[in-house]
Amino acid sequence: MVILNSHFSQRSYPADEEAIEVKAFVDLYNVSPATLKSEEHFECLPINGGCAISLPSAPAIGLNRVLGLNSVEELEEAYRWMNGKTGHRFLQLNTDKVSAETKDWILAKGLLEDGVGWAKLVYDRSSVNLSEPNSFRTRLVHVEEASLFGSMVRKGFNFPSTLTRLWSAIVGKVGWSCFFALDGDYPVGTAAMYQSGTCAWLGGGTTLPEFRNRGVQKALIKNRVEQGLSNGVSTFAVETLAPVSGEPNISFDNLRKVGFRQAFHRKNFKL
Repeated sequence: MVILNSHFSQRSYPADEEAIEVKAFVDLYNVSPATLKSEEHFECLPINGGCAISLPSAPAIGLNRVLGLNSVEELEEAYRWMNGKTGHRFLQLNTDKVSAETKDWILAKGLLEDGVGWAKLVYDRSSVNLSEPNSFRTRLVHVEEASLFGSMVRKGFNFPSTLTRLWSAIVGKVGWSCFFALDGDYPVGTAAMYQSGTCAWLGGGTTLPEFRNRGVQKALIKNRVEQGLSNGVSTFAVETLAPVSGEPNISFDNLRKVGFRQAFHRKNFKL
């Protein structure tokens, strides 16, 4: 059993591919409307390059988790904070990189793995494939289309209607680029990119049901990489459900085809 005293693990900052994801979610919180934060009990606690984030009405793990923390000291702080929240709550860790002390802490807390976990993928410049023509045209979302973008992302992730404002809030904000995939002039898919320095995080990918499995997300992945490269990005990071042998994983496959490689497997622990 871990004794939580002054003998904590040494603090360490997350790697670039993890840090940019943390920054994206902290900024998502920062740009969200005050009314949304108050009405939906949306809260975020940055901790030494990582964070804990809580949005109980969101069904997604991404908005109810502890991310980018490794030491027992950091994890204990986040654990106490998350204990005061409602809804489903998770800790995400690359257990191949954490210390034995941190693993002992997980055991002492009785935390159990939930699901297959997430694959963290990063852009590999040497193997990128942007030459293949896209099946769909893409473009940036205009500020006056923020509500439409937010509504499409919200529906794609099966969020309650009250959370349309969450995704609408990032359109036009510093660091964020939001995209539509089009069938003619009609938006049929969404995607977002958050850039900080030379790193970028990709998220917000959704497609209307009748247009799925037709290359919408592949076009949006390539579009974001091209946009990022033109803006000086050298590290792109994204996460998706970890692949399971014998089961289809279209999101993972699309990223691999464009030139992303799996950096590590992140496990989800239920808090």
